[in-house]
Amino acid sequence: MTGTIAFIGLGNMGGGMAANLLKNGFAVRAFDLSDEALAKAESHGALRAASAADAVANADAVVTMLPAGKHVEAVYTGDVFGAAKSGAVFIDCSTIDVATSRRVIAAAQDNGFAMVDAPVSGGIAAAASGTLTFMVGGDGSAFAQSRPILAAMGKAVIHAGGPGNGQAAKICNNMLLGATMIATCEAFAMAQKIGLDPQTFYDIASISSGQSWSMTSYCPVPGVGPQSPADRDYEGGFATALMLKDLKLATEAAAAVGASVPMGHAAEALYQMLANRGQDHRDFSAMIELLA
Repeated sequence: MTGTIAFIGLGNMGGGMAANLLKNGFAVRAFDLSDEALAKAESHGALRAASAADAVANADAVVTMLPAGKHVEAVYTGDVFGAAKSGAVFIDCSTIDVATSRRVIAAAQDNGFAMVDAPVSGGIAAAASGTLTFMVGGDGSAFAQSRPILAAMGKAVIHAGGPGNGQAAKICNNMLLGATMIATCEAFAMAQKIGLDPQTFYDIASISSGQSWSMTSYCPVPGVGPQSPADRDYEGGFATALMLKDLKLATEAAAAVGASVPMGHAAEALYQMLANRGQDHRDFSAMIELLA
């Protein structure tokens, strides 16, 4: 499949995603409020659009990667619905609250458009390399329309169910990730204080019942396990501010449906403490410094 994609939101994630669409034969009309982001997209072959509506005009699909639900809703209701051509499919890859996602998709359907929510897992490196995982919410027809576009940007495209279920999967996954990273940091900090060498503890725990992705793929201790942000003084990777955002979305969603998430609340509180110490820009595995 080829065609023209309007790509709105070309930050650290969106820029790499748009570049992979171009590599895979799609034409990209790009829009972002940042001139620097637009210039980078142009350097990869994208066509600069003067506005979101200008990007959308005559596009076969619209992909958005925006900071929060209020931005997603404003762009679609204020720019996209009125400018998109009949038959265009909308793909929102932002991580936002489930309620807003479902509301925007319902509005798209009311306006005669197919739309999915397709948040991602994998971070900046995966966005650049085209190895993201997409968790997709929407009806079967909208999923089928969006799948070839998402496949050009990722290694896995998984249908999570109806509208908003992509967001639900993302926030549940990241709540689990946030909590397991904290437990991993606690265990390594405690092991060292007791007298265990971090590498020795890793060698044992990584093949025992305490094993987790946070340990074996993203170890928070420098020099232990595969290379991770811990080896770069916790720079790059998945920022604490973004983990905190996802945890807040998760606990808000839990409250809305009456789900009990004590570990989610504890993780949110600890990442808030880390952010309050001026560490919001550093990778979330820097939590180990708070617990050391």
